[in-house]
Amino acid sequence: MSRRVEWLLAVLGLLLLLGLGLWSGLLGQLHSYTEIVERGPSVQARTDPYLAAQTFMRQQGLAVTRANSLQVLDQLDPRGASLMLLGDRTRMSPQQADRLLRWVWAGGRLLFVAQALWNDDNGMSGDLLLDRLQLHQLLSKDLPKPAPASEAEDIVQYPTLTRLYLENEKAPAYFSFNPAYHLEDPTNQASAWANSADSTHLMQLGWGAGLVTVITDGDLWRNSAIGQFDNAWLLWYLNQGSHVTLLGEVAQDGWPTLLWRNFAQALVALAALLIAGAWHFAVRQGPLQAPLPLARRQLSEHLSASADFLLHQNGQAPLLRALQNDILRRARRRHPGFERLAIAEQWQVLARLSQQPTAAISQALRPRPRERLSRADFSRLVARLQTLRNAL
Repeated sequence: MSRRVEWLLAVLGLLLLLGLGLWSGLLGQLHSYTEIVERGPSVQARTDPYLAAQTFMRQQGLAVTRANSLQVLDQLDPRGASLMLLGDRTRMSPQQADRLLRWVWAGGRLLFVAQALWNDDNGMSGDLLLDRLQLHQLLSKDLPKPAPASEAEDIVQYPTLTRLYLENEKAPAYFSFNPAYHLEDPTNQASAWANSADSTHLMQLGWGAGLVTVITDGDLWRNSAIGQFDNAWLLWYLNQGSHVTLLGEVAQDGWPTLLWRNFAQALVALAALLIAGAWHFAVRQGPLQAPLPLARRQLSEHLSASADFLLHQNGQAPLLRALQNDILRRARRRHPGFERLAIAEQWQVLARLSQQPTAAISQALRPRPRERLSRADFSRLVARLQTLRNAL
């Protein structure tokens, strides 16, 4: 090995040792760590503000479905079902409100958000459900100020939070309802309620076999707020043991539904009329027959037409045989024992009874050959038979 190669190998070895030293030093300075990059809510969460509420209820073992209209009541058994109306209801019709309350009366559970303020001048709020339940929603700032009194420690500490006291529980549950609104029950129907320092934000009342829950707002169950305080627990508490259906904006029934609901019989009659008209004016297959003349035909024309029809359908032989049988039947009535006579003797009897020559009678009554007679011969034979028959 030459000295030049030895020097190159030595330099390469030094460089390798230097690289290993640097690499071990860098490894000693490196430390692994986990970094969470916040990318914001998913597209589904941005489009569905109550996605977290649905997920939470499913985690608690509740069956949750979404609906787009009140038509869901057709398939929703009120017993063991809970319907939550958290969207806009300004387009709800009176018929829809009555139908919904009938569903509750049959045993359903309804939760809805009050959406209008009570108007003393009009004697109503415009919220169909609130007005039918005789509940009022007011602004908290318009309520009369209560007389100063000693307040509980939790009210002083959390004046804007809504509290719900449960039996056998030492501390209340807290919810973040909007404190700007207040529910009022002038007819004392409510059986349960939840209050903040100066307002009521949740009321429950029985309605037939069902239960109605009214709240001032549903924002506490939106994705951004459901994890605060006891908001999620309240959602479970109000729907426990039921099949939950979430309904967004309540749209008024479309005109097809309204027409069918109010004018079903008229629509059926109209459909039948249209079908009958289409059948009457439909294009027929084949040429149309010309209308028959109004004047009635003579009896002789009908008889002639019938004879022509029988001639074309059955041929000459059946017609001739019918005339011959009629002649023999008349002869049996005129001459008892006629049928027991020989053929020649029968012809003689017929000649005597009809005053016709025996030759003419034999020619008329003898069996005809299979060949078709000419029109003239057939007409002469028929005339001869008719003359003989008329003479008997």
